[in-house]
Amino acid sequence: MNLSFKASVHSAAGRFRLDIGLALPDCRRLVLFGPSGSGKSLTLQAVAGLLTPENGRIEVGGRTLFDAQARIDVPARRRRLGFLFQDYALFPHLTLEQNLRFGLTRLWRRPGPEMRARVAGLLESFGLTAQARHLPGELSGGQKQRAALARALAPAPDALLLDEPFSALDQPLRLKLRQELTATLARLDTPLILVTHDPDEAVEFGEAVAVFHKGRVVRVLSAAELAAAPDPQALLVADFNGA
Repeated sequence: MNLSFKASVHSAAGRFRLDIGLALPDCRRLVLFGPSGSGKSLTLQAVAGLLTPENGRIEVGGRTLFDAQARIDVPARRRRLGFLFQDYALFPHLTLEQNLRFGLTRLWRRPGPEMRARVAGLLESFGLTAQARHLPGELSGGQKQRAALARALAPAPDALLLDEPFSALDQPLRLKLRQELTATLARLDTPLILVTHDPDEAVEFGEAVAVFHKGRVVRVLSAAELAAAPDPQALLVADFNGA
């Protein structure tokens, strides 16, 4: 992954400046870690094609998605990325199975064996087989989160982008879903970019953890560095505690 760009975002609160520099060619699990308002979600939006940088380059999985100098800006719908929004964004009038099929084929066409197998496998991975014909309104909060994760993975994206995916869940459910996601990503071999301010999630998911502060990456920690640290959480938050 190569994320090297600058962008300005204007809002009622004023102007926020992103100045991102990350060159991690062999990384398949990148965590963007830092406090709220540090630029993590804006960086994820730039990768997804929902925010256009002023300059620089974005490369994920060997594909150039944005290059200002070469005038490349792949539209969001063609970036082949699975993006999970915090509000799940499930289609309320479609069953869970239809939600997963959406984007794979037109709903009025009969699904092929490969698609049926992929959808069935994802439903099983997230413990949702019994809810396949339920509408989103009939699902619990945890089931909706599982459904949204499964739908993001259904089209076999080049990478999965997650923005604080477990923040609305209670701790026991959060731990269970993290385990399910870890197992599913390993089975599908899907690269990941995860936004979080939870040190436990950063340690669990990150091959590399980019620590954000005020729109910049202040340092990058490898999984080996975190594993060798006596207190990985303290190492991650050192920049924000004056250490």
